[in-house]
Amino acid sequence: MSKKFSHIGQAFSQLGQAFMLPIAILPVAGLLLGLGGALTNKAAVTSYPWLNQEWLQTILKIMNFAGSAVFNNLALIFSIGLAVGLAKGDKGTAGLAGGVAYLVYTATISGLLQLFSPKNTIDTGVLGAIVIGSVVAYLHNHYRKVELPQFLGFFGGSRFIPIISSLAAIVIGAIFFIIWPPIQSGLTSAGYAIAKMGSLGSFLYGFLLRLTGAVGLHHTIYPMFWYTALGGTADVAGKTVVGAQNIFFAQLADPNHHGLFTYGTRFFAGRFATMMFGLPGAALAMYLCLPKRNRKTNGGLYLSGGLTSFLTGITEPIEYTFLFVAPWLYVIHAFLDGCSFYVADIMNIRIGNSFSGGLIDYLLFGVLQGKDKTNWPNVLIMGVIWFFLYFFIFTFCIKKFHVGIPGMVVEENQDAEKIMSNSPKTDDKLYNESCEIITALGGLKNIETVSACATRLRVSLKDNSLVNDDVFKMLGAPGVLKVAGGVQAIFGGKADLYSQEINDIIAHPCV
Repeated sequence: MSKKFSHIGQAFSQLGQAFMLPIAILPVAGLLLGLGGALTNKAAVTSYPWLNQEWLQTILKIMNFAGSAVFNNLALIFSIGLAVGLAKGDKGTAGLAGGVAYLVYTATISGLLQLFSPKNTIDTGVLGAIVIGSVVAYLHNHYRKVELPQFLGFFGGSRFIPIISSLAAIVIGAIFFIIWPPIQSGLTSAGYAIAKMGSLGSFLYGFLLRLTGAVGLHHTIYPMFWYTALGGTADVAGKTVVGAQNIFFAQLADPNHHGLFTYGTRFFAGRFATMMFGLPGAALAMYLCLPKRNRKTNGGLYLSGGLTSFLTGITEPIEYTFLFVAPWLYVIHAFLDGCSFYVADIMNIRIGNSFSGGLIDYLLFGVLQGKDKTNWPNVLIMGVIWFFLYFFIFTFCIKKFHVGIPGMVVEENQDAEKIMSNSPKTDDKLYNESCEIITALGGLKNIETVSACATRLRVSLKDNSLVNDDVFKMLGAPGVLKVAGGVQAIFGGKADLYSQEINDIIAHPCV
């Protein structure tokens, strides 16, 4: 039974990782839409006359159109991204099949509606894209090397995947045409139920989202609220829009929208106090709890982690400094994050975001949109409280329970030192460090697959017991999570670089 659950957990982890590919597009699209939408509306132009330049308005409007294009085609992007992310090889073919299959899928539903129910509409949004992308990846992984009879040989191998995926998409489209209307009604009802829970629902959302983030499963949860009726349904500019983020950006692009932004922004607004103020407060607390002789050596870890959280809302670098040594402290952090969503809700903070809750999104989707639409100053009031709340709670817990955060105790690991000293000494630092990682993972023969998401190096292994965690720490990883059949090392932006380099070494072994 435990093995079964471990396989389920690994599957969810892979799905969460695959989500990162399409989601990674959103920050840039959000920047374009945020700046374009904020600086072309009548209120902004009236308030800042220098914006009323024809050439400048043309550029900003094009930015707005470009950003809108991404969010208007998000389901197609997700279908392609998931197919690529879940494919085990020949990812280009998988992406093509994902795109073709989604177009066939939507055309099938549209055709059936015209024939049998012309007055109704069906929009499965990202849920349909998830199904299509997952099915395409499954077909790709199982049949990309299929051999057909000689007279059909041209259509064998990878060429078979777009064909079989398109046929599968027709079947899936027909199934959704039958089952989706009651599901869509149910999702809408669920959205209303969550709305009726009010601030308590906001707390539960924030708390559970942060808990699942500990093992990288949050990417399988929040898209359901951001892009489906679970996040709300609204009429914007004469169109029915579903999903908290979709509604927010539709209102952002609507020059006639007045008053506070959608109530669905409660699935975003609670992030800012935690990411911009709370976790930096925790980072300062952990730094000051270190022995003075260790602060200089380890201070950069906490400074960079706190700064990353503040600017971008990427929290893993700082969270993984205490998650593994004190999981109970992470539960406290998750509770505080849930409280942040609760307080932001009752304070009517209505700031959306494109990716996370850092300073960039706060300025774009809070400050630049105006107090009357977002109540952005309330975040600053919350932030001061959250900074000191995190600071004092973390200081108390670390000192009271002697939490062994990085830098608290310096221990020598002779095996790790040996790996580092015996690594290649070329002019290519990335290659040298990748070789050290391979050795720390138990060597090439112990590695099955290597990939990366936004901040994590994800490796499937034959034997987890051969892993030397301290090598990762020496290379700057604040934490290493051992999961069923592998490990996840938190390297921040270098995770993808390590993944590519290690895969190159595996393809052309020199170590």
